[in-house]
Amino acid sequence: MMVYSENQRKSFDETTISADMYQVLSEQGDLLSSLDGKIDDSLMLHMYEKMLLVRLFDRKSVNLQRQGRMGTYAPFEGQEASQVGSALALSPGDWMFPTYRDHAAAIVHGQDLYRIFLYWMGHVEGSICPEGKRIMPPCVPIATQMVHAVGTAWASKRKGEKTASIAYFGDGATSEGDFHEALNFAGVFKTPTIFFCQNNGYAISVPFEKQSASKTIAQRAAAYDIPGIRVDGNDIFAVYLMVKEAVERGLRGEGPTLIEAITFRYGAHTTADDPKKYRDQETLSQEWREKRDPLARLQKLLQKRGIWNEKLEEQWLAQMNEQIDLHLEKAERYPKADPVGMFEHVYAEMPWNIREQQEECRSFFKKDVKIS
Repeated sequence: MMVYSENQRKSFDETTISADMYQVLSEQGDLLSSLDGKIDDSLMLHMYEKMLLVRLFDRKSVNLQRQGRMGTYAPFEGQEASQVGSALALSPGDWMFPTYRDHAAAIVHGQDLYRIFLYWMGHVEGSICPEGKRIMPPCVPIATQMVHAVGTAWASKRKGEKTASIAYFGDGATSEGDFHEALNFAGVFKTPTIFFCQNNGYAISVPFEKQSASKTIAQRAAAYDIPGIRVDGNDIFAVYLMVKEAVERGLRGEGPTLIEAITFRYGAHTTADDPKKYRDQETLSQEWREKRDPLARLQKLLQKRGIWNEKLEEQWLAQMNEQIDLHLEKAERYPKADPVGMFEHVYAEMPWNIREQQEECRSFFKKDVKIS
């Protein structure tokens, strides 16, 4: 049995949060500053509705994986405010570079639910975004999408387009060379890039304090002479306002912004992972749910303003569950993914050795092979 010291258990929960960070909505559901002219009641309800939808989608996806109807899945429950708030701050034509955990942001930016189901079922079609949208395929290699986001933003700037790029990544990505290369290039060429880090305290099993001597991720922006901002990642208002400001700043020609959103993921790194082996998952998740849950926090405010009630939530839950089930049904009607397809869409002209492997794979699956 793993034994955790009191300091180890609270290292992220207390030390990381104690540093200054921008907050608009308190844990008790009270406004800490005026939102007049920035966020009205209609947008507040829309924010809550979107967070509720993606939480239901996330829980459904975990259950589908456990039932064997989907492959390994990366849950995000607990990080809804970071993803929904940041995506809502974008314009429809802005470029989005998500990781394998940012399906909530992709959904809000226009990705179809059934496409995300397809992605986790192993279909290449799961990476196709709707016509007119600029949502890149989920990036599995750590931090490589950050450089792509800078290149896209630079191209947009040179073409005179009023579009920005946002790159999503976790705290672990800031230990990669791509992180520094992307910030350096973006700073030099003043590209309209938003570097959005969801700091949930762990790079799989490695806590942040074991990755870096710096107290925060935001402070690293100083090395590239760009703004570095820390926000409460479970406060959707703070996230939305800071990302919106970063987009506007970039489009004025003032360059990129690094945003560090402090949040926490309740579940495992993926459904193939057991977080109990390296952190006190149950206790930490319970504390974050009780004190800082992003949906509960916004719900308290909406209730105080008289624009939310249990009956409205029940209606939304019924509609959303029906919507999710319809998209799941559409995804499950797709023919099973062809394993040979892994060799496609990699090279313009396939090398002989890869083509040879492709043929071996095709021959293997043509046989009546039982895999134990």
